[in-house]
Amino acid sequence: MGVIENIILLLSVLLMIGVFTAKFSTKLGLPALVLFIAAGMVLSRYIYFDDAWLTQLIGTLALVVILFEGGLQTDFKNVKSVYKPSLALATIGVFVTTIVIGAAAKYLLDISWLEGMLFGAIVGSTDAAAVFSVLGNKNIKRRLTSVLEAESGTNDPMAVFLTITLIQLIQAPTFEPFSLLLHFLWQMGIGLFMGLLMGKFSVWVINKINLDSSGLYPVLSIALAIFAFSTTTIFNASGFLAVYVMAVLIGNAELTYRHSIIGFNEGFAWMMQIVMFILLGLLVFPKDLLVVAWQGIVLAVLLMVVARPVGVFASLVFSRFDVREKLFISWAGLKGAVPIILATYPLVEGLENSQLIFNAVFFVVLTSALVQGAAISPVAQYLKVMGTSKKIQAPHSLELVSMGKTNSEMMELQINEETYVAYKEIQDIELPPHTLITAVIRGSKLITPYGGTVLKPEDVLYILVPKKRKKEIRALFLKKEEWTTFDRPSIVRTREDEEE
Repeated sequence: MGVIENIILLLSVLLMIGVFTAKFSTKLGLPALVLFIAAGMVLSRYIYFDDAWLTQLIGTLALVVILFEGGLQTDFKNVKSVYKPSLALATIGVFVTTIVIGAAAKYLLDISWLEGMLFGAIVGSTDAAAVFSVLGNKNIKRRLTSVLEAESGTNDPMAVFLTITLIQLIQAPTFEPFSLLLHFLWQMGIGLFMGLLMGKFSVWVINKINLDSSGLYPVLSIALAIFAFSTTTIFNASGFLAVYVMAVLIGNAELTYRHSIIGFNEGFAWMMQIVMFILLGLLVFPKDLLVVAWQGIVLAVLLMVVARPVGVFASLVFSRFDVREKLFISWAGLKGAVPIILATYPLVEGLENSQLIFNAVFFVVLTSALVQGAAISPVAQYLKVMGTSKKIQAPHSLELVSMGKTNSEMMELQINEETYVAYKEIQDIELPPHTLITAVIRGSKLITPYGGTVLKPEDVLYILVPKKRKKEIRALFLKKEEWTTFDRPSIVRTREDEEE
């Protein structure tokens, strides 16, 4: 076979390895990134790869995709309720963590103060891919998971800002606090503005463009995300923040082909995680890690039990979280791809101790993800921060054929124990006009509904509904208490209803 065929074969093998390791990681209770990186490190014995620039390029693109997918899955109501502590963790928390672990790195790695702070900035942020994947299927208090997910989606800009600023200071040691402050405010402000602008624009484009093929809508969504990132960075602002804000707006909007867009981006994000982590594993050589083994272990321990908790408690000093919740937030600050990708920045710039910093960062991240990720559930149980009920799936729509050109959608809703429709017969529920419950999924069984079918908690309903009635259906099936005469939503048959 030729070179091209060999490369294609290698890519297919890497993807299959990634899929199988993801399956094993779930059974073992480990973050998938640990096994992806381990697979890359094993392959590094047979494949020589040391292109830091290419790794940084692919890693950045992967982070855009992962942040976009995470934002699509984020419930705005949950983020809105915790935005203050999340922003505090994403800014003050990252800064304090950088100072504490940076001071330790200066002495343990025998490097300069600026290089120590650079190490601290690189490992100061949590990783969106790790947090989303590990917390996604855990039954932990919704408020805590919302804080951690929002923090991981918004703290990358702070880490990137500190990393680039410290690299510039190492190369040209001039310190202008006022200029740095203005630069930071510009990055955050313009990043937020571009995220809001591109989010609203994207929702409008996706709903109005009326493409001939439904398969083009997911492609359009990811193209808009990459466009938002690149245009924001052109203005020297935070593209990562713009992508996450944009994705939250899109994910919480009424969207054509919503299920197709979310499903595509979820699969694409997994693929990018596999490629990124295996590539990062290829970039490091196991024998190089042995050189910084004891320093890496000490730094990892200090990061987990000192630096991160100090950052969390400092940033949440005025919050309503109790000590147990703060301790859990401290423990669940998982490290992942972001620190390793940021560690390629000094390599690309050719700093004197860049290889030492990269190896130490890699060791710390791998240790942190392995220990903290595997212990999330036991720590949550010990600190008593587990949720009181099973995690309820957020409602979303399943499209019919040519759904974008019809006036109806198939909605998927899961019944909660607390909703008033639980334990009621379908015939006793007053549905909006032209609305039909088409199927009920109960456990592994598919039930064909009729008037006497009793709806039970955990049931998943498929409801055919006119698009303009979607909000009424959500309100009806997610309402916790039965409506009174005064607050029951108006469901009146109009001539327009009869003609539909």
